[in-house]
Amino acid sequence: MANSDCIIIEGSNMAECHPVGFQWVMEAKARGATVIHVDPRFTRTSAMADIHVRLRSGSDIAFLGGLINYVLSNKLEFREYVVAYTNAPTILRADFEDADDLGGLFSGYDAEGRHYDQGSWQYEGVGTSAAAGSRAMSGEKRGRETSAGDTHGGHGATIGEGEIESDPTLEHPRCVFQVLKRHYARYTPEMVERVCGIAPDTFLRVAEEITRNSGRERTTAFAYAVGWTHQTKGVQIIRAASILQLLLGNMGRPGGGIMALRGHASIQGSTDISTLFNTLPGYIPSPEATAHPTLEEFVADNSSATGFWGNMRAYTVSLLKAWWGDAATAENDFCFDYIPKITGDHGNYQSVMDMIDGKVRGYFLWGENPAVGTANGRMQRKGLAALDWLVVRDNVMIDSASFWKDGPEVLEGEWKTEDIGTEVFFMPAATYVEKDGSFTNTQRLVQWHSKAVEPPGDCRSDLHFAYHLGRLLRERLAASTDERDRPLLDLTWDYPTEGPMQEPNAEAVLAEISGYAVGDRRPLGAYTELTDDGATASGCWIYCGAYAEGVNQAARRKPGQEQNAVALEWAWAWPNNRRLLYNRASADPEGRPWSERKKYVWWDAEAGKWTGEDVPDFEGTKRPDYIPPKDARAQDAISGTDPFVMQADGRGWLYAPSGLVDGPLPTHYEPQESPIDNPMYKVQSNPTRELHVRPENPFNPSGSEPGSEVYPFVLTTFRLTEHHTAGGMSRTLPFLSELMPEMFVEVSPQLAEFRRLEHAGWATIVTARSAIEARVLVTPRMAPLTVDGRVVHQIGLPYHWGGNGLVPGDSANDLLHSALDANVHIMETKASTADIIPGRRPRGPALRALVEAYQRRAGITKETGTR
Repeated sequence: MANSDCIIIEGSNMAECHPVGFQWVMEAKARGATVIHVDPRFTRTSAMADIHVRLRSGSDIAFLGGLINYVLSNKLEFREYVVAYTNAPTILRADFEDADDLGGLFSGYDAEGRHYDQGSWQYEGVGTSAAAGSRAMSGEKRGRETSAGDTHGGHGATIGEGEIESDPTLEHPRCVFQVLKRHYARYTPEMVERVCGIAPDTFLRVAEEITRNSGRERTTAFAYAVGWTHQTKGVQIIRAASILQLLLGNMGRPGGGIMALRGHASIQGSTDISTLFNTLPGYIPSPEATAHPTLEEFVADNSSATGFWGNMRAYTVSLLKAWWGDAATAENDFCFDYIPKITGDHGNYQSVMDMIDGKVRGYFLWGENPAVGTANGRMQRKGLAALDWLVVRDNVMIDSASFWKDGPEVLEGEWKTEDIGTEVFFMPAATYVEKDGSFTNTQRLVQWHSKAVEPPGDCRSDLHFAYHLGRLLRERLAASTDERDRPLLDLTWDYPTEGPMQEPNAEAVLAEISGYAVGDRRPLGAYTELTDDGATASGCWIYCGAYAEGVNQAARRKPGQEQNAVALEWAWAWPNNRRLLYNRASADPEGRPWSERKKYVWWDAEAGKWTGEDVPDFEGTKRPDYIPPKDARAQDAISGTDPFVMQADGRGWLYAPSGLVDGPLPTHYEPQESPIDNPMYKVQSNPTRELHVRPENPFNPSGSEPGSEVYPFVLTTFRLTEHHTAGGMSRTLPFLSELMPEMFVEVSPQLAEFRRLEHAGWATIVTARSAIEARVLVTPRMAPLTVDGRVVHQIGLPYHWGGNGLVPGDSANDLLHSALDANVHIMETKASTADIIPGRRPRGPALRALVEAYQRRAGITKETGTR
């Protein structure tokens, strides 16, 4: 980012929420970069930006779509880059119909099942891909085994077999470029103003800045956080940014790209290794129970014929060997049967509903505080209260460990402690300074940290808890002859331990994750060494090489003045220590840098290899003029001019023929709860969004639905520097608590006058789920917007408070619903609706009476939670 000429921060208050990373934004600004902040609130990030763009929460795609239209209608795309490196020339099937033609829907929509048949989305001349035609897409409703996003993990979706037809002139009416132009033609500056509330002159100023700072000589970067992801169309917002960046030639180049900002030190690492139900380590998809009875069927359904995902079998077999060692053989499918298979949606919200319904009896909480930290806190607590047992591992007694005695429902007299049967086991956890391990940061950099002090008392590291829990279970089952116990008993559970606490050696775990040759335990140096015959083992293929040559690469600390600015000897980045993904795109098709100013990697014809500032994200000796033979597979089928080597066609996808459940092109839909009707299409909200329609999860009426006037204001949440996530740690610290002592709500002076709210006084915020109270902060940082011809007010709430700690307060998450992005099962915390009135909320039974009175006025039924 320090090399950027322009930086757009949208969906993030980077200065306050990611201050360590924000230093590089300031470095770029000091070098002359333009900084643009797009956010409903004026924050400390806005104060440091050259341009602040205030938009309505939930309208990001309309804004980004307007920028795409500006680029295309003014012929400002980086044409050579677009033709050579994207699928812009690719011709689509004749039966594809765009949302522009169908009032907001794409061809193939099944209204009853609320899903798409993606057959018509495919390329001309290519058969239906496995992802588009798999069982997961067969027409089941929410009970289907997985979404399309789940069927291919985190990697680029497959495309069908056949000869892709294309038009490099970009004139064919069905080529992606022309489809893109038609799709975004309605996203004019006037429409952006109508949907987002952004004045046309402000919009045009942003458009001019990003186009002026893109091309051969200059690059623009995007940075986002949960302001984008926490929406019912979050994946498509990010896709819209990627389309814009591909059109402008900003992907794979220094100072370009899209930076996904992580809120914790190792959120990136937790998804890499993987704490998600629908992926295995390295973004390998989780097998499905009915679709993947064998390893071969799993690989066939998830491999791409071309690109590096063509090595799916090698990555999967190496993972199985790391987990089950000698027990994993070719004869027993390398213990593929041992992997738990997906039988439905096993995400957080579905699990909570299953708790309420008696389907889940026990639960582990590791570093989570759902009682106050997850949307619809009341439903979360109801799920916890329905369990037989709950294990909580945390540094402090968080709200989720004590909800049975001091949760809001108990304190208000609605629930009685003696009626809650959940047995809670609180296991005190060591902090990061009390254990060895690694963090993977927002740019995939794996950095080692060493234990500074021993953990006090009974506190233990997560590694200690997991290892010894597994050890004890294995000891108890040692004499078992039951086949269902074999997966646990056959695990390679032999990590060395150290000291009086028998702490497992964290480097030994990293070494296993990195990988080794099975025969002689030789550490592997790169994922390209992995094989599909059981000769290699790796606990996460993208981390292969993190322990190359038997050295902890993550622990490297070579000073910056002793190496170049890319700093390849400071820690280690996956994959293969590359610091910039797809950096082959920083050179033109012949392998020459697009410009001297932005040179990064290039082809050295004399040496016969790729070289440059970074590790090339390309096969090192593949010539730019390499043309794959007809029968080539995997990476051998990627030509010397196709830089996006993880994609099946080696190109950046402006249009996604498969892999997304809600459309091949980002399209503006209103949030689940909105104060207005969709001005762009007849379809109000994302048609494939994941809805949990049940009494515990009522929805506010939206748009022009009767009752929507009961909840007239936009509600969004945000975080503070002084508090951390759900506040479990920071609310127990006196210095941080003193800095931010109370839950508060930000409102504009206009809204304060309209609702008679007093600065520093109290306000009650109400939704169909609950009502909370907060101190009022009247501030011009919040301002009303004119949207679709009417004034729309927005309310901002930090989400760090709960009932425990030195500075307790009501939880913002109690107000929020569970409607999710269908691709990744993420909730919509950034754009819902609410009412706000002066004064403190009621206590006791009067609290529920207030919420239910609002529901009756809005016509919400208790039976379904909807009108």
